Formats: sequence, C-alpha cells, structure tokens
Amino acid sequence: MKRHATVGALLACAVGGVLLAVLASPWWWSAAVPLVVVALTGVYDLVQRRHSVLRNYPVLGHLRFLMEALRPELQQYFVERNYDGRPFDRDTRSIVYERAKGVAAEEPFGSELDMDHRGYEFLVPSMAPAQVPEEPPRVRVGGPDCTEPYDMALLNVSAMSFGSLSANAILALNTGAARGGFAHDTGEGGLSDYHLRPGGDLVWELGTGYFGCRTRDGDFDPRQFAEKAAHPAVRCVSLKLSQGAKPGIGGVLPGSKVNAEIAAVRGVPEGETVVSPPYHRVFATPRELVRFLARLRELAHGKPVGFKLCPGSRTQFLAVCKAMAAEGITPDFIVVDGAEGGTGAAPMEFADHLGMPLTDGLITVHSALTGTGLRDRIRIGASGKVATGSDIVKRLAMGADYTNAARAMMFAVGCIQAQRCHTNRCPTGVTTQDPHRARALDVTDKAARVTRYQQATVESALQIMAAMGVRRAADLGPHLLRRREELGRFRSYAELYEWLSPGELLAGPPESWAADWHAADPDSFAP
Repeated sequence: MKRHATVGALLACAVGGVLLAVLASPWWWSAAVPLVVVALTGVYDLVQRRHSVLRNYPVLGHLRFLMEALRPELQQYFVERNYDGRPFDRDTRSIVYERAKGVAAEEPFGSELDMDHRGYEFLVPSMAPAQVPEEPPRVRVGGPDCTEPYDMALLNVSAMSFGSLSANAILALNTGAARGGFAHDTGEGGLSDYHLRPGGDLVWELGTGYFGCRTRDGDFDPRQFAEKAAHPAVRCVSLKLSQGAKPGIGGVLPGSKVNAEIAAVRGVPEGETVVSPPYHRVFATPRELVRFLARLRELAHGKPVGFKLCPGSRTQFLAVCKAMAAEGITPDFIVVDGAEGGTGAAPMEFADHLGMPLTDGLITVHSALTGTGLRDRIRIGASGKVATGSDIVKRLAMGADYTNAARAMMFAVGCIQAQRCHTNRCPTGVTTQDPHRARALDVTDKAARVTRYQQATVESALQIMAAMGVRRAADLGPHLLRRREELGRFRSYAELYEWLSPGELLAGPPESWAADWHAADPDSFAP
C-alpha cells in the first residue's frame, strides 16, 4: 500500500540520516532531525484513529488541518467554494463538525449574517421563555392500520445506501443511531449486515430497483420482502418515489463500486454499473400506489409504511390524496425531500431545475393533507439541508413532524466534501468501496461523533423552542417564522403562504387551489 511504503521510505531516510550524522559528520544532524520528525509523524498518522484524512494521507494530510487553523480567511476561500456552488455555509459546517467532536459551537463577536438583506428569516423569541424539557420528545409514527407504531426522533439519519457509502460509514452511522436512539434510513441499496449488526433502528427504503427483494428480472419479490421486513431492527418501510437533487431519474452506482458483497446485497451482477429505473413497475396510478402501500404494510406485519418524494406538481399530489380518500388507505408517514438536498452525484440540470425546494414542497404536502382531512393520520418527515437546531425548528413550524439529515451526518463521520464520491477514491473512506481507503474511517470514533452531533443538535432545537416560549413541537406554527420583505417590513409564514383548514378542499376548494383540485385524478399521475 502506497501510504505504508511512503512512511517506510521516510523511516529509511531518517535512519540513514542518523547513521550519517553519527558515522560521517555532525552536519548531517541538520537533515536527520527533520527527517526523524517527519517519519515519526507519518507513523503516528497511520496508527491513530481519530482523523481519516491522516490515515489515508500521512504527513500531507496535516495541510488540511493547517487550513482549519487559519480560518476564517483561508478556509473560507479554499473550502467554502467546494460543493458545486451550493455548499452549506461555513458556519453551518463548523457547527456540525464541532458538535460531532464534542466542542462547544460558540463564537465571539456576534453573527456574521447580513440581517439587513431582503429575505432574511428569523424565529420569533418570547419575552417569557419556557423551560427546556429534560427528555427530547418523540413522534409516534403509525396510523390506524399500523399495528407496530414507532416513536421517531426529531432528527434521524436520512437515506444513504450501502454501495454509495462504505461498510465502515454504514457501521458508524448505525452504531451512532443505536447509541443515540434515533432512526437510520438504509437508502435504496438494500439491507446489509452493516445495517443490521449494530442494532440501530432502521427505516428500510425500497427504490425502483427493489434491491434486496427483487426477482432476477428486477420485479418486486414479496417473499423476500416479508422475510427481511420481519427483522426486529426494521422499524419502518419507506417507498422511494423520487429524491431531492434528481427527481424523475433513478440512482446510479458505478460498476467500480459493485463488488461481490454489494452485488449480493442488491441482487445484481458484480462489477456492472447499477442504474435504478426512473419509475416503479408495480404501480402506474395514484390508486395503485396506495394499494401497494397497503400490501407492503401487510407484508411487513403491520409496521409503519410510507413513501418519500420530491414534490413538483400540486395536482399530482392531490391525486394521491384523492386516491387515499377513495380507497380508505393512508401511509403512516410521508418524507418530503427538498430539491436542494441529495448527497450523491446528480446531473446539474436536474439538481438546479427540477423539483420544489423543501420549504415549498413541505408546505404543499402539509396543506394538501390538511385540506383533504388526512393530516392527523399521517406524519411528515422533512429532509434537505437539515443540519442545525434552527433548521429543525423551522421545518416543524412549516408543518413537519420530524426531520432527517444526510449531508450533515456524512460530515459527522468525516466527510470533507472532496467531491470524489463517484470515483471510488474518497479521501476519508466515507464513500468508497476501496478497502484500503475505507479502513481509514474508524467506526468506534465516528459512531461517537454521530451520536454527539444528533444529540447536541436536538438539544439546540429544544433550547430554541424554549426561547420562543414553546413547550411542545405541536405548538410551533408558521406565525413564529418571519421573513424580511423590505426594509422595516416583516411577514410571517402564516401570511406568506396559504394554509388550508382541515377538510377545506372537500367542502369547497379556495380559488387558488380549485384548478389543481379539479384536475387531480386518482387514476392518473398527469401533471
């Protein structure tokens, strides 16, 4: 392995320098001492378990930490421009890293945000703050047809599959979830031993490829599904209709990542690129969709079943609501994925131009379910650049019941946004199937970081809610989130968006919803 050979060469040079200094001339000490220091640093980097970059890049990896030490000037220049022009801002990344490491995410001299610009948002503090609850609240997921409801945490691990992530990354995420008592979405890559071994609560996601429960022809296999859904670690089942960043197309796993183990987990040929179909084979209409959800819940022995989507058409989602009402079938949960989300590689045109942002998609789904009288039966999860306590509170105020985070959880296990996910050459071992690179990610250390990050972020959300005078998540509402429209003028989200009352669409849709409501057909996904 190159890193071992490099350190070995440094050690040989260091020993040679010492011998020359002792046997030939004292002047050689000027070269021998630095060589000894560098060689010993390389040895330390290889054996330490805290920093994945140093394990994969001994000695040279210290340049990254030098950049961190010189922040904000150099880090802002070299790191902030690192994610296709759409990064988390520097402060958000710092919060995630520091919480994962157990460091207080506090800085002097106030905020660096430009609070005078149009569009600035803030949560409304109270002059009579409430007491922070001793235990974080849980969200009961499970409608009237569910026999094994699940109590979901306010923040959970969003969908990232084995194959896209390394075995060690999956182990760290699930171990962290098990210790922290929150859920881990498997992503569409199937159930692996790395998901099951640590014992964390799982949301098993099924995509269009039905990986882990597919026939040789790529169809859904009910027998395999029922067998795996019965595992005690599987607490919920999520059917992926679409995802943020690339709604309307399937995921792609390059053949270089499809080793024998991943091929077995997914039920696909080894070494071949896996392209998930853009659509599901088992249903073609909203009515067939809700019937399939009912079938999944029956096969899953009454465990909560839901679906995930990145909304685009209000008419199409209303068609699903009409199908639910007509069939008397509702999912137990719906996860709304914002177009700004997505941890995997995606075509730029899709990432930039398809699907609703999380704010609009979340409010659309919440209002549609409320207007059709279905909201009290269905819990809503929100995912898409959720990373901080304020993100959680904002999404709850917009209608979500809980949140999921993907990119922030990747940060917690060591991701540095090197943008090498699709090349199999991730420098920190997070998104690679190269065993030599993946070994750099120490599961024990990174699992602890995942737990610390989730707990500190939920605690932050509870502190923010208490500062707003809110004692329960259910007491949050759009009136508590405000946006600057112009200088000296703020409007709440209750004013900015239209919020339907329970059953309003059934009684007679308002003019702004009437065209979409009348066009919605439970037997067609026509936009």
